[in-house]
Order: sequence, then structure tokens, then C-alpha cells
Amino acid sequence: MTETKKVEAMKVELPEEWSTSTLGNIAQYIQRGKSPKYTDFSELPVVNQKCVRWHGIDREHVKYIHPDQFEKWEEKRYLQDGDLLWNSTGTGTIGRAAIAYLKEGEKLVVDSHVTIVRSGEDIDPKYVHYWIMSPRVQNSIEAMQSGSTNQVELSKREVESTPIPIAPPEQQKRIVAKIEELFSHIDAGIEALKKSQKLLKQYRQSVLKAAVTGELTKEWREANKGKLEPASQLLESILKEREDSYSRKLYEWKKELTGWKACGEQGKKPAKPQKIKIFDDVSDSNIRSLWPLPENWCWIKLGNLAVDVFDGPFGSNLKSKDYVEEGVRVIRLENIGSLEFKDEKVTYITEKKYEGLKKHTVSSGDIIFSSFVADGTRVVVLPENIEKAINKADCFCVRAFGDSVNANYLARFLSTTSTYKRLENQVHGATRPRINTTQLKELEVPQCSKLEQVEIVRLTGEKFESIARLGLEIDHQLIKAEKNKQAILSAAFSGSLS
Repeated sequence: MTETKKVEAMKVELPEEWSTSTLGNIAQYIQRGKSPKYTDFSELPVVNQKCVRWHGIDREHVKYIHPDQFEKWEEKRYLQDGDLLWNSTGTGTIGRAAIAYLKEGEKLVVDSHVTIVRSGEDIDPKYVHYWIMSPRVQNSIEAMQSGSTNQVELSKREVESTPIPIAPPEQQKRIVAKIEELFSHIDAGIEALKKSQKLLKQYRQSVLKAAVTGELTKEWREANKGKLEPASQLLESILKEREDSYSRKLYEWKKELTGWKACGEQGKKPAKPQKIKIFDDVSDSNIRSLWPLPENWCWIKLGNLAVDVFDGPFGSNLKSKDYVEEGVRVIRLENIGSLEFKDEKVTYITEKKYEGLKKHTVSSGDIIFSSFVADGTRVVVLPENIEKAINKADCFCVRAFGDSVNANYLARFLSTTSTYKRLENQVHGATRPRINTTQLKELEVPQCSKLEQVEIVRLTGEKFESIARLGLEIDHQLIKAEKNKQAILSAAFSGSLS
């Protein structure tokens, strides 16, 4: 649509005393920023697209220009107080805008992802800002932007030709004041909702803490104490299951080895299963640093449980170029949530590629644990629809076998804040906070009877469902609040708000 047609299309919606124009006509300066070299040692900050927020500039992520760039910047390119910054590139960030509020004597410039719109005389910068954030402009950005799908952008020409309804100067001020008054009430509600979201997360963690300390099942234990096996019997059961598992693996290996020899030793020789590794018992000093457990519970290292722990193929064994449109599923970090399987990212490899990676096979019921522990632990039990897959290198698999370990109970323990803190201490200070499988196997786990594990899973599941329902309602209210803001902006620029 041409600039004239854009402006004409708006006229019928405006009050009589209003006029229509374009940003290019009402601004004294519109210019895309430049992308300089960056350093951490200069005194001249540069704002990039990630720093532009609704209410202003996120100064925590401002970068700095290299000193030899100073003289290359024209004086007019330095931001002025009240300049509008409009993100002009980037999927997910394009269209976002903010007003630059500068401290006295402060100098700021912007990089090439941001367009500066400096309002002209009798044009309130906040008025322009709210117009750009209004539905009419934001909804039209997709049609305005140019470039490939990988790098969309709003050209300077598109910014200049963006139509804008012009209210009289005093009315602009009244509109801005009214918007801010109404927004303040909505923002207070949004703040309360976000606080509720945090409280729900805290409550979820308190449920997990109560589960693994035995507090959640305290009354149940009292009612069922005659049915619960003592810790010594539990440990015997775990060891028996591990020995039986090794015997089965050894038997299968001998069969495969016989077949391999019968075929003239063609192909790769079957690998002999590793013997059971017994980790040291949890020391008394470590037990004292942990929380006290109820009767018939015990501390045991994860590597001493009836579980197999393995990672995925490293390095050249699995590369991005191996991914195809369909075939055998690959479980990636993007699929691991907090006890939630995220199915948005779907990746496959061919059956032929899978044949060489079979030892990394994972399936429904396996626990997948992210090796990265930067902000918390991420762990999920694979759902029923995952029948055959492989895990990537940083997606550890913890596979429970036998009856002594309930995968969902173990996953809940691995999701606790206490697990995160204990693992985080092992990688403190690392550039990439990542654990290995040995560190995971050394983790102390509070183990209880099979029956109590089942009850813990049931009770936590009920509470998680309630938390999820409340979370969805909060999400709905946040969406509603944002729609209310958009409705206010629509009313503001049709002349019905002031």
C-alpha cells in the first residue's frame, strides 16, 4: 500500500479536529543505528534490540563502543532524551518500542537493529510511542516488513511511511495521561498475577520438598506402617534386582556372541556388559548434612539404585546434518521441561543412522535429565507416545528396572531445589555449568518403600494438577490484561478516550 493510501485509509476513523500524517512528516529525525565494534572498556554505551523494552531501555544488557569508533559517530546520531527507539529487525523482537530517558550528561547510541524516531514540534513522544504499540500498527508490521524469513526487518522507508493520526497538541497530552492512568491499574493487576505465578512455583517446590522428606505421606505411613518393608530389606531388593539385570545382560551377550561367531565374525563384535559398579555408601558426615528421614527410609547413591545411567552420542557421532524429516525420534534439551515433556521441537534421524546408535535408545518411562544445571534441574519422564528414540549427548537417560525404583518418584526428587543446589555446587564457577554421569550417580537419593513411592507420585500428581489449573487461569488473566491494554490504545487513537 502506498503512503497516500495508508493515510487515506485512516481518515474515516478520526474525529473532525484530527488530521492524518506519517512518521516521516511529523518527525524531525528518523535514522537506523549503526553496528560498531564492541568492547567492555569504553564509556559510550550502545543499545541493541535486546535492550528495548515496553517501559524503556534495559541497561543491564547495554554494550559499549570501542574507543576508536567515537569520532565516526555524527553528533545527531547520539540519542536525545525522549527519542523513540523502534526495533526494526529480529523474529520475536521486531516492532517492540521504547522511549529513551537519558541521565544528565549521558551519551547513548543505537546499533543497526534499532530505528530512532525523534518527534517534531507539537508532537508528544509518548503519543507516538503509544501509537506504534497500538494494534493498528503492530498488526500491520508483518505486511510492512521486508527481507527473508530468516532476517525480517522494517526498512527506514517503511518506518517513514507509517501513518499516524494527529490529535491537537493539548489533546495528545490528555490522551497520554489517560492511557497511563488506565495502564497503571492494569499493570498493578499484572504485577499481582506475576507474583501469584512465582508463589505457585514456590508452592510446587514445597510440594516436592514435602514429598522427598516424607512429610507429604506422614499420615499415610502411620495408617500403613504394617505394610512397609524396612530399609535393610529395601536395600537387599535393590541389590538383587541389579544382580538379576546383570545376569540377563550377560546371557543376552553370550547369545549375540555365539551368533556373531557363527556368522564368521562379520560386523562389530558384541560388547560385553559392564560388571555391576558399587559406589561407596553415603557417609555419616554426608548424612548429617542432609535432612533426617522417616523410619524405613534410607539414603542411597543414585548409582547404587536399580537404574542404568547413560548419555547420548557425542561429537561427530550425531550432527545437525544427520537430521531428517521423519524416522527415529531424537530427544533434545529443548524437549526437557520441569517434569514436563515439551513436544514442540521434533527431530529425527534415519533408521540407518539409528542402527549405529542403538545403544543410546530411550523410550516411554525413561527419565531424561539435562546435564546443564545453570538455573535449575530439568527432568522429565518420557511419555507413552515415545516408543523408540535416542537421546542427545547432554540428555542423560536414567532407566529404572525392577520394582524397587519408581521412575516418577525419582524424577520428582531430581526436580527438587535441593538436588539443584547439590549439583550446582559441583560445577560452581564453570563457564558452562554442566555435570557428567558420574556426578549424577554420586547424588544421594532418599529412598522409601515401593508402596510409599507410588503414594507420593499419586499425591504430588493431584497437587500438580491443581497448580496447573491455577497457572492456566493466571495465564488467561494475563492475556486478558494485555487485550485490555490493546483495547485502550485502539480507543485512544480513534478519539474516544480523551
